[in-house]
Amino acid sequence: MKVGFAGTPEFARIALQAIVEAGFDVPLALSQPDRPAGRGLKLHASPVKQFAAARGVPVLQPRSLRLDGKFADDAASARQALIDAALDVLVVAAYGLILPTWALALPKLGCINIHASLLPRWRGAAPIQRAIEAGDAETGITIMQMDAGLDTGPMLLRQALPIAAEETSASLHDKLAGLGGELVVRALREITSLPPTVQPADGASYAHKIDKAEAAIDWAQPAAAVERRARAFDPFPGCSFTLGGETIKLWRARLAEGQDAPGCVPGCVLGGGGEGRLLVACGSGVVELLELQRTGGRRLAAGDFLRGHPVAPGTVLGSSAA
Repeated sequence: MKVGFAGTPEFARIALQAIVEAGFDVPLALSQPDRPAGRGLKLHASPVKQFAAARGVPVLQPRSLRLDGKFADDAASARQALIDAALDVLVVAAYGLILPTWALALPKLGCINIHASLLPRWRGAAPIQRAIEAGDAETGITIMQMDAGLDTGPMLLRQALPIAAEETSASLHDKLAGLGGELVVRALREITSLPPTVQPADGASYAHKIDKAEAAIDWAQPAAAVERRARAFDPFPGCSFTLGGETIKLWRARLAEGQDAPGCVPGCVLGGGGEGRLLVACGSGVVELLELQRTGGRRLAAGDFLRGHPVAPGTVLGSSAA
């Protein structure tokens, strides 16, 4: 069976590696164009492109797949390459471009998508982060037959994964990427016998793309919401607040059990928490800040941060987007 692949980041690379190592013939991969990154803003190939090139898989990097758009020539070239590849199926994982109708119709068995949630919950661009932010007890991987909608196609396989109490988006990403690779190999092996299941209408939600402006901590939120967002936004974009006019990133926090701050302004630093601890009043409850980072510095445990940058009880922390 000829399996095409379309994907860009590390999540997708892990899936492509699983497909290749399972012995499937992958005649073609699509990935986003190289992007500038790092201090020198040099062009860097995506993880999918790097892996495909190392394994001798031809890579296409169209800027668009719209035949009537600004980059119609790119789309036409990609279309012809997909026709020439005579694919049985196209696997899509975090590609970054919407597949138009012509692309969905080309492979003999259609296109299947690896989605990092238990559909229909958290359709869209940021299902891992939104699941943690919302306090979900579990998430998972759905292998879906693609249609013209946004993550609305019938489901072929679906497997749940618990979200641990201290899970970050980084750690959950790695677990889901591995699970996605396992499930897509199974789906490809059983694709002609897997019954498609229509997604239920109930429980559908949309995972909006993470915006940098969301990094600003709103201390008026409940302490549990502040703690979850710190985990959800690690590694990107991180959560941040202001202290004496300086932007500080918060990478790790926990609920201060048994602590309360009646009458305190949200964002107020509390005393009496013990040496090396940084307790902050929220709209309800108290959160303990555990890992912080000054601009240009490295991540520090709260005790190390406070030794070099003392914070007096009664100080009110502000909100700032990173």
